[in-house]
Amino acid sequence: MKRKLVAAIGIAGMMVSIAACGDSDGKSGGSDAKELTVWLTVDAQNNWPALVKAADDAVIKKHPGLKIKHEYYGWPDKNTKLDAVLATDKAPDVVEMGNSEMLGYMVKGAFAPVDAAKFDNSAQWLDGLKTSVTYEGKTYGVPYYAGGRVATWRKDVAAAAGVKATPTTYKELTAALDKIQKKEGDKFNAWYQPTRDWYAAMSFVYDAGGSIAKEEGGQWKANLSSAESLKGLTAFKKVIDDYMHGDKTKDESDRYIVYGQGKSGMIFGAAWEGATSADPKNDKTGKLKDNLESFVMPGPSGKSIPVFLGGSDLAVPVKSTKQDLAAEWINALTGPQGQKGLMAKGNLPNNKTDLATLKKDPATEVPATAAESNWFVPMAPGWGQVEKAQILQTMLQEIGTGKKSVEAAAKDADTAIDKVINTK
Repeated sequence: MKRKLVAAIGIAGMMVSIAACGDSDGKSGGSDAKELTVWLTVDAQNNWPALVKAADDAVIKKHPGLKIKHEYYGWPDKNTKLDAVLATDKAPDVVEMGNSEMLGYMVKGAFAPVDAAKFDNSAQWLDGLKTSVTYEGKTYGVPYYAGGRVATWRKDVAAAAGVKATPTTYKELTAALDKIQKKEGDKFNAWYQPTRDWYAAMSFVYDAGGSIAKEEGGQWKANLSSAESLKGLTAFKKVIDDYMHGDKTKDESDRYIVYGQGKSGMIFGAAWEGATSADPKNDKTGKLKDNLESFVMPGPSGKSIPVFLGGSDLAVPVKSTKQDLAAEWINALTGPQGQKGLMAKGNLPNNKTDLATLKKDPATEVPATAAESNWFVPMAPGWGQVEKAQILQTMLQEIGTGKKSVEAAAKDADTAIDKVINTK
């Protein structure tokens, strides 16, 4: 994904053109297989082609004569094109998916199950990424890399308000933001937090011990009206009330652009957003490059707030005739050497062991530490319908604008979720 799309999940896009994959070896994908077809995003093509070649070389060394064909795609139109190819006998052998895209395809049976034990570091996969490839107790993909979320604020704005230290607790954070808001006035957003940003809001919910939904006896039931979830939603509303003085009907899609306009002190979002705001074409103040500081977002619970992990997974379409060979290639790309290369390119790894090494480097300590505490969406068959209906965004806008109380909005959202969350 583009740097700004690494943590943006639920994005899609793929090329249709692809060669037939049939061979006499069937799904075993043995040494007599002639060609393996791999679909990846243009991010791999543009940012780490050497890693892809290394994976190719490793597999070809074991299977002399094998040809590996790569198709590269952008994100915006992938799912429609992938769906069209999966309906034919020309499915690719490996396909890259945004991790939040996996569920819908797993529910439909589009991907072949894989043996997680055959993949390096699988015992240490990050919890949120492991969840994204797991459905009804089976594994249908392999985590590729991750992107997390951090808090980023302006040191110059904080200093002007008399704030001398980076906050490490939520109490310190809100005290600092109170000073900034008082100093800058009501036309300034001490914390620019788009109301419809459900990734941030649900971080507050999970921090308070709540959840979007829970599985009970094989059925999923919405859980936003629980005492814990309401506590998290109430804390999120206070952020909106106290520090967000902009349009309270906005989502987070252009947050980095708004932040670059210079009327906000802090954001909590994907790790790429701060740096992108400071890009000269986005920074309307000319001050962001030297004044931004990222830190692990503290939660009201007293711990680091759980963050949504975005990223990519690699899956094997069930129609692939070379499933074992495809799994070998995936392991070659996502194994220890591949993870080392991906981290060098600014990505978070797929596993806890490598993540721990990033914590030791000051340049990567913040995003790595933030990613340790993470959450993922409910792996329910109807979750895609919940997202499509924008139930969470509607609830948050009603809360943020004061149209409904926290309790009423959460109750209505639970009712709407329960209608679709168990529907395939």
